[in-house]
Amino acid sequence: MASVLEDPSLDRNFKGHKDAVTCADFSPTNKQLATGSADTFLMIWNLKPKARAFRFMGHKDFVTSVQFSPSGNLVVSGSRDRTVRLWTPSIKGESTVFKAHMATVRSVAFSKDGQKLVTASDDKSVKVWSVHRQRFLFSLNQHTNWVRCARFSPDGRLIVSCGDDRSVRVWDTTSRQCVNTFTDYGGSATYVDFNSSGTCIASSGSDNTLKIWDIRTNKLLQHYQVHSAGINCFSFHPSGNYLISASSDGTVKILDLLEGRLIYTLHGHQGPVLTATFSSGGEYFASGGADCQVLLWKTNFDAFNYKEILKKHNSRINPDPPPHLSDIHPRMPHLHTARDACIEIGPFVADTQTPDPRVVELGQSLFSNTGGSRRENGDPGPSGWPDCNTFQPPHRSTGGQEEEGETCAVTFPLEERTGFPSGLARTLEQIVEQLDVLTQTVSVLEQRLTLTEDKLKECLANQARIVLQVREAEERDAEIKSHSSSL
Repeated sequence: MASVLEDPSLDRNFKGHKDAVTCADFSPTNKQLATGSADTFLMIWNLKPKARAFRFMGHKDFVTSVQFSPSGNLVVSGSRDRTVRLWTPSIKGESTVFKAHMATVRSVAFSKDGQKLVTASDDKSVKVWSVHRQRFLFSLNQHTNWVRCARFSPDGRLIVSCGDDRSVRVWDTTSRQCVNTFTDYGGSATYVDFNSSGTCIASSGSDNTLKIWDIRTNKLLQHYQVHSAGINCFSFHPSGNYLISASSDGTVKILDLLEGRLIYTLHGHQGPVLTATFSSGGEYFASGGADCQVLLWKTNFDAFNYKEILKKHNSRINPDPPPHLSDIHPRMPHLHTARDACIEIGPFVADTQTPDPRVVELGQSLFSNTGGSRRENGDPGPSGWPDCNTFQPPHRSTGGQEEEGETCAVTFPLEERTGFPSGLARTLEQIVEQLDVLTQTVSVLEQRLTLTEDKLKECLANQARIVLQVREAEERDAEIKSHSSSL
């Protein structure tokens, strides 16, 4: 199989973000690419050469996650400012914003039918929202530390999530219960997703590993350790045959899941690579990193897929069916390391500091009236979401762990901007830097509080065991004494 593979190639690089690129997603039509950044902006890139790009302003802190809806008419983004925004990816650029969590929103994702939205947060919760009814549905609350990622299964019946409690949890969306937990991690579980058939999940960790599980048998199928630093993101090829991973070691790696081996290592970023994603057709993939770069790659290596190769074996009476992930030999879980021969690709990447293509800046005014552009307590306001009202506060129901207190804020329609004076920009950058320091301090305090809570739980559990052992010993002594006296 390896002999017919063609090497992936760098198609182009996008210039426009001013800080680390943290997330990316292709539109269903493969005509646009959405990226989020630590510069607080969401950008929509048109893949057509020389087409304009759009910079959407609205979030007040890092954009941590972004995804197109299955229909492509909405883009959802999550941020460290604790909000979720729904954007129209066009020149109208209108958006709806609501406070989704009590801490950083790490992950946002649509269900396959576009009817629901799942969000994950540093407040240790996973939440599910109705898109068209625009209301909170229920929470999943068994994680004991920050939740890094949550995704729906293709059929929408399951949700998988992972986090800093070193666990991967599978949830039933009907019963709203955790139905399985995988805990074999030496560090935080950083990213998780289903394959295209929904039969397997993959999860990555800060311990440099990537694991693939069969959720029908709850068995570990593959265990890769091909990176030299933590894995931040990965993406399945639509065929299910390949997977790309982005790591803090500065590389993107491509795995052949059917052969169970590393086939490519791509060098194009300077510093950690934070995101990587395949297009919906698999012809392209994009990567983003701490160097502010967005790189668009042509896949090439799937030009000769397994089905086409099998068609050429027409002389065989009974050709074998296409191999499946669970058919990989050996059947027992085994470790795949970077020692296997793989092709190293290090393309030349041009300067990324010059804005190109022309970027149109869209967003609410930085100094807009809080009461006008941001409405608290669910007050009605002008919605930027076509054919929909504003998000309503969640309501109580007997079926799940529903919560109250979620509020909605709506932006005015976005307008084109020309930028700020350099002096004002420098002052704002200094203010943002100070806010970043405060945010990092709060994050450290939250981590310490979580560790203290865990230690307290451990102490209470030990105390309970000791009390139980003492009681059992006293009961045994009493039985011995009563037996002796009867004799």
